[in-house]
Amino acid sequence: MIVQIASAEGHKLPLDRLSDEAQMSLAREIAQMPAVDRETLEQVAGEFSAELERIGLTAPSSMEEALTLLDGQISPRAAAALREEHERMTGADPWPRVLALPPEDLKPIMESESTEVSAVVLSKLPVAKAAELLGRLPGELARRITYAVSRTKDVSPGAVYRIGLALAETYGRPPSTAFTEKPGRRLGAILNSSGAQTRDEVLDSLRSEDPEFAEEVRKAIFTFHDLPRRLRKEDLAKVIRLVDGVDLTTALAAGLAEGGDGQIAADFVLDSISQRMAAQLRDEIAERGRVKKSEAETAQTNMITSIREAADMGEITLVSEDEEED
Repeated sequence: MIVQIASAEGHKLPLDRLSDEAQMSLAREIAQMPAVDRETLEQVAGEFSAELERIGLTAPSSMEEALTLLDGQISPRAAAALREEHERMTGADPWPRVLALPPEDLKPIMESESTEVSAVVLSKLPVAKAAELLGRLPGELARRITYAVSRTKDVSPGAVYRIGLALAETYGRPPSTAFTEKPGRRLGAILNSSGAQTRDEVLDSLRSEDPEFAEEVRKAIFTFHDLPRRLRKEDLAKVIRLVDGVDLTTALAAGLAEGGDGQIAADFVLDSISQRMAAQLRDEIAERGRVKKSEAETAQTNMITSIREAADMGEITLVSEDEEED
């Protein structure tokens, strides 16, 4: 009765969130329901309304909704294990977990599994994603898999389900790792607090041994020289207030005296703030005089640390390396 009342008033209920069995049972009841007098209808509507008013808290109606509610509060590995357990117990479709993998994570499936299994995966993927995945595979392997697609017409739904379940269990669970951040970001954070000489020596060594990792580390490094590329001009006034005054004066004085990238970074800061504030800082820099190398590195590191903390707190937004390259 409630479904019919809602439909008559133009309200669409999310009945598709019910199990298939519940939806079918509801449809049968509606199909067999006789005419209802107004008194009975009003009584049922009143009871339903009273029941709703007594509810103080509703729980998620499915495991997926529960995991959405807990997103960010439990580990990705625990969430994946719960999805896997739920799929086994309920027979839920495991394929969404497989198809949600990015192309770089789908590639190992195509390289490790049989041609027939790979053809099923390719057939399940959206066209654009399947094309991107094929483009990542060696030519001969891509040809074998595309040829095998023609044989998938005889694969039963049960077999497709079992393939999806096996792939979800093997590839759909995030790997257990001791560190949450990527290695490049971890090393970049360490080098941010290291001296310039140490930082340059480590990067030069990495470039000769592992250029790809070296580039990942370089993108994670944020030093005084990077200010013009990574900091937005509109955030400069806020940054000035966050940085210790002595550190700011020392860092800028060292940058101006250094020349090159250091001077460019210092000029960027001074040119991006009000003329009054810039003039005041230039006077303090002139009074500061010569800056020792150790003092310069400490002050510039402290300045960058304050900026990073502000970015982590959401007070400012740093320009990413990808934005810069675009």
